[in-house]
Amino acid sequence: MGGLSWWHWLIIIAAFILLFGAKKLPDAARGLGRSLRILKSEVSAMHEDDPKKATAAESDVTASVPTPPAQITATPVVPVVPADQAAPEPQRRVAS
Repeated sequence: MGGLSWWHWLIIIAAFILLFGAKKLPDAARGLGRSLRILKSEVSAMHEDDPKKATAAESDVTASVPTPPAQITATPVVPVVPADQAAPEPQRRVAS
């Protein structure tokens, strides 16, 4: 019931022949074929452009990701003691 049987298709084809005539049907089919070819070429061109865009988008993403800063390591610092706070020098004894 829901689908078209071969009788339905036969009636539809006969109606097209009666409405458009035998002369115009080949021209209509040719025009339809051209339109489908154009549509197919445009769709394939869109698919060819997609990988180029994806590659460009990936390169943009990698370019926009900041690189982590170099790790800075601290060098040990030797404390500087002022001369007045330094340990007193041992006194020299003069031998007598």
